[in-house]
Amino acid sequence: MDGERSRCGWATSTAEYVRYHDEEWGTPLRGDDALFERLTLEAFQSGLSWITILRKRPAFRAAFAGFSIDAVARFTAEDEERLMADAAIVRNRAKIRAAIGNARAAGEQPEGLSELLWSFAPTGPRPRPATLADVPATSPESVAMARELKRRGFVFVGPTTAYALMQATGMVDDHVADCFRASP
Repeated sequence: MDGERSRCGWATSTAEYVRYHDEEWGTPLRGDDALFERLTLEAFQSGLSWITILRKRPAFRAAFAGFSIDAVARFTAEDEERLMADAAIVRNRAKIRAAIGNARAAGEQPEGLSELLWSFAPTGPRPRPATLADVPATSPESVAMARELKRRGFVFVGPTTAYALMQATGMVDDHVADCFRASP
């Protein structure tokens, strides 16, 4: 691992974390299917370590048709059983059903999932966290996002999951002050 760069403390324990932190986490991401993938993976992560999901992401992509909203929305009971039998992913029936239901809900959003989610991104300057202890688990925006998503038929999208999604997709920049990825 690159010892020359200062990183957020959570991102240094494995090569996968370093790569994810350096190349992906906190980078603005748009696109309905791309954000559906992240929303789905954050929901699957609930109660687990993110490294578990990160290591299984290729299998999740294969199992969930590349996270195509249209394709997942058409999944049937047979697909649910196929997913439950797939040892390469997290086999949790409630989360699998949530992913399928959330794809159907995402497909019904007139503005598209990307525009809906980004409408909750904070505007204006935010203080940069000095340390990991300064990084919140939720925000007023993530509470509002979770509430609106639930109102629109999404499940497994509480305020903490919503905030993790916002961090991962660059809606908020929570790289700590001494991280090389911290924006000025």
